Formats: sequence, C-alpha cells, structure tokens
Amino acid sequence: MSIAVTAPTGQVGRRVVRLLVQAGVRPTLLLRDPTRLDPGTRDLVDVRVGDQRDAGYVREATAGAHALFWLDTTPHVDADPVAASAELGEVAAGAVRANGIGHVVFLSSVGAERREGVGHIDGLARIEQSLDATGAAVAHLRCGYFFTNLLMSVDALREGVLPTAMAPAAPTPWVDPRDIGDVVAARLLAAGWSGREVQAVHGPEDLTPTRVAEVLTEATGREIRVLPLSDDDVREQLRGAGLPGAAVEGIVGMTAGTRDGFVPEQPRDARTTTPTTLGQWAWEHLRPLLR
Repeated sequence: MSIAVTAPTGQVGRRVVRLLVQAGVRPTLLLRDPTRLDPGTRDLVDVRVGDQRDAGYVREATAGAHALFWLDTTPHVDADPVAASAELGEVAAGAVRANGIGHVVFLSSVGAERREGVGHIDGLARIEQSLDATGAAVAHLRCGYFFTNLLMSVDALREGVLPTAMAPAAPTPWVDPRDIGDVVAARLLAAGWSGREVQAVHGPEDLTPTRVAEVLTEATGREIRVLPLSDDDVREQLRGAGLPGAAVEGIVGMTAGTRDGFVPEQPRDARTTTPTTLGQWAWEHLRPLLR
C-alpha cells in the first residue's frame, strides 16, 4: 500500500505519519521543510520536498500512490484565502486524476456543508467539490473546532479572559487534532470503501464558549471568563495587524458564520465522536503555559 501525506509536520499530520509507520506503511510525505520532520521518523518515510501549490510537483510526488491525505495549507491571512484554497483543490484533483489515486481523505470542517457564507471555510467547500469531481473514493472529514486554537490566546488567558467571536451560549463541536489524526490514519489504512463519504469528527461533546471558560478554569486553576468580540472588533484587530482586506473578510466571515454555533450535519455516535476531552487536553498542554 502506497500512501501520500500532505502537511506531515502539522498537528494532524504528525499523528497520521506516526500511525502509518507503526502499521508497517512507508508513506510518502509532501512538505516544504524537511528539517521539521521528526528525526526518528526520517528513515521510515519517503520525502518529497516542494510547494503544495505547484501542480507539477504534487503530481510527481504522488505518482504511484493508492491513497492520499490532503490538507489545505492556505493560511487564513492569505491575500484571498478562499480563492487560494480553491486553487489547491484543483491541484489535488489534478494529481488524483493523473495518477489514478483511488482513495482520498480530505481534512474539511464543520460549516463546509453550507457551501458559502462561512468565510475561509467556503474554500474547503470548493476543495470538496473539486475532489468529488475526480471520481475517486473521497472521505471528507468535517472536523470541529481545534482545541489547539486556544494556544493563539495564551496571553489573553493569562489575563483571565477567553476572547471569542462566538455567542457565549452557542454550542460547537470541539476536537483534539491528535484524535483527528487517528481517524485519518484509520480511513487511509482501511481503503475498502467507495464513493463519496462525509464523516464528522466531533470530539466528545459540543461546548459553548461559557462552558469552555469553565473547563479551562477547572483545568488550569486560573479564573477565566468569556470576552465576546463583535465582527468590528475582529476587523479592527486584523487590520491593525496589517492583513489585506480579503484576508480580513475571510476570517470575519468564519467568525460571523459560526457565531451561533453549529447543528451537526451528522449525529453524534461511535463513528463521529472522538475521546479526548477539553479538560484532559488543557491540563496537559495549556496548564503549564499559564503557570
């Protein structure tokens, strides 16, 4: 079995690579900077160095692959993130067609099912559509909000506030990227499925920002309260950081489109629910940073 993995040094990709190696697979890794690869893994994988936006590079790097894990590496701060994501989707689809790749697992997001009106998440919807058109077996993993996004707010959390553009009482699925990696690896290794599938990766429970603040208070021993942000608050911060207009609106579109939370497209069951709780993750990863 030949499996190609994009973004193998990221939060999800690292876990995927480790599990594939432990399963006896020698995956092909597509990445820009091989120095970021775990030294203990280097001799157990094949590395193809290049830019994921380069269609020729991706076609060459995935030649002979039976399965592909595709992750959109477009940063939210890109000058036009939705368009850039859509272009990456075409790159992926071109490689799938050219190389006859039979199975693709794509890291998507809750909200992509809306197809528009959710900022940069609209770009993930475009990638889903491009991959669907290839005729390959495709699994779109509609993931919840990453626990690790909290690491961007460490300074605010030290001050006792959780800044959020979500409504304080709006429930949203939250998930540990490590658990997402487990699901990705399982889908890649199974490879006995066909057609188009959507699989939610919900985490163990839906959380409101108010509940998140309570969990973080319990896990870190530091009193934390919710600090609601309006769209204009978010715009002002992003413009102050020097982001271009399309990038600002791509991020604001995500916050506005998700403000009232999500009613999951798929029910919470054994297939869509992952085990790690926010409290467990915060105790291990966030508590040491807030001491």
